[in-house]
Amino acid sequence: MGSSHILRASPLASSKTKIFNTTTITKPTTLSKLLSPQGTIVPTSLFNSIHFTATSQKPTTSAPFAVGFGGSFRQSKRTFRGGVVVAMAASGSVQKSEEEWRAILSPEQFRILRQKGTEYPGTGQYDKFFEEGVYKCAGCGTPLYRSTTKFNSGCGWPAFYEGLPGAINRNPDPDGMRVEITCAACGGHLGHVFKGEGFPTPTDERHCVNSVSLKFVAVNS
Repeated sequence: MGSSHILRASPLASSKTKIFNTTTITKPTTLSKLLSPQGTIVPTSLFNSIHFTATSQKPTTSAPFAVGFGGSFRQSKRTFRGGVVVAMAASGSVQKSEEEWRAILSPEQFRILRQKGTEYPGTGQYDKFFEEGVYKCAGCGTPLYRSTTKFNSGCGWPAFYEGLPGAINRNPDPDGMRVEITCAACGGHLGHVFKGEGFPTPTDERHCVNSVSLKFVAVNS
């Protein structure tokens, strides 16, 4: 196991955190640290392996998956308070054959995640669900959304105003009418994203996601 040395400047001087060396964290921790603004460690219960990569004072978001805690983390012109932690999870890192997906997914999960199906509105497990925790991909377990970004849109499907940085890919549908959202790690179909609908959220976006595509993990689990 490697070791990391984190030098934290005083709050009055700077809110940035410098991370040196390359480290792999394997020590388990609770999911509550993911949601806590004071947390400085990403829980390994959510990631199989997290690698810290040497970075400059200005955090980068070029990695397909990045989560910020403690310090100042800017991504898509938004700031997350807390220290800077960059977790690598390469896009398309979960590769399985159709037979393998059929073996691990239920028929309904396979229809929606792998065949881009849609569940009936108002029937999903998480449509009116607002517990505190994290929503992961039901196919590969990659964290996708914080519960704090979920809102009641009245559309009949779970709605989020943003995903975790780098966790979600966007691609226009073949007809160009809508923009599909998929899990960046495994390519599983989540739903569609809509913008400019006037919801009072920080992004004015609605990630309309199938409940079947998600797996909720409570904050204290």
